[in-house]
Amino acid sequence: MGSFSIFIALIIFVCFLLVLVVMVQNPKGGGLSSSFGGGGQQMGGVQRTSDFLDRSTWLLAGLLLVLILLSNISLGTSSESSDSRLLQDNTLEQPIPEVIPETLPEIPQENPPE
Repeated sequence: MGSFSIFIALIIFVCFLLVLVVMVQNPKGGGLSSSFGGGGQQMGGVQRTSDFLDRSTWLLAGLLLVLILLSNISLGTSSESSDSRLLQDNTLEQPIPEVIPETLPEIPQENPPE
């Protein structure tokens, strides 16, 4: 399994986590923090859940950007040549034979020459 495939698997995993974190948030200030009984109260050892979700969103988005850049770098170094095989093939230097029809069709003339 190449490094590019590993990066793709990590990117998919981070995208899944990012979707989960964004779906938990509520844009109007409710969300997960309001379901625990208040925005500023401490519940279950987590204080200010919205700050945690906001930081985790930024962290996952930054991690996603870094993984995408690293996968692009690994893709560029893994392939030896990005040119097509047709461009590297020497058979293209041979001339292409022209096909000339043996008989040309006659074109009827409307006005005969005088």
